[in-house]
Amino acid sequence: MDLQTAEVNALDAAEDLFYRRGVHAVGMDDIRDASGVSLKRLYQLFPNKERLVTAFLQRRDVRWRGELAEYVSQHGGELLAVFDWFHLWFTQPDYRGCAWINCYGELGATSSAVAEEARRHKEAFRTYLRELAAKAGKPDDLADHLLLLAEGAIVTASITGDASAALKARAAAARLVG
Repeated sequence: MDLQTAEVNALDAAEDLFYRRGVHAVGMDDIRDASGVSLKRLYQLFPNKERLVTAFLQRRDVRWRGELAEYVSQHGGELLAVFDWFHLWFTQPDYRGCAWINCYGELGATSSAVAEEARRHKEAFRTYLRELAAKAGKPDDLADHLLLLAEGAIVTASITGDASAALKARAAAARLVG
């Protein structure tokens, strides 16, 4: 297995296992077994578990924000489309909440690298909302309000299993957007 394939396989396995079971519940042996990448190669690619976690979060961030932006763009760049996309995300059978919040909850107090990835992701999401608000001619602080609604919906849907949290947040956002 070449280096690039090994890295992709390891990250695929890490993303699935960490997201589904949590970081602490998954050992490097689990990643090895799920990815088919030897432990020696895993540690060559990712010298420690923290590095594997941050790499998985970085890769997921690119995909998550890309999928969100594509959906919103297909729906005319409307601010409220963010919440429509959330509803689709929340109804996925493998939805387990926000990977960054989950990892921060497990490791944020002990891993500055994981905490920084969570902050980076949340700030990038805030920046995206600010861009959408600016295009709609809305005040900058609207994005901060929408961010709080979005984050609340993500956590609520994760804990309760109720995907309608996105629709409720959308209704509140509609009042703010006017």
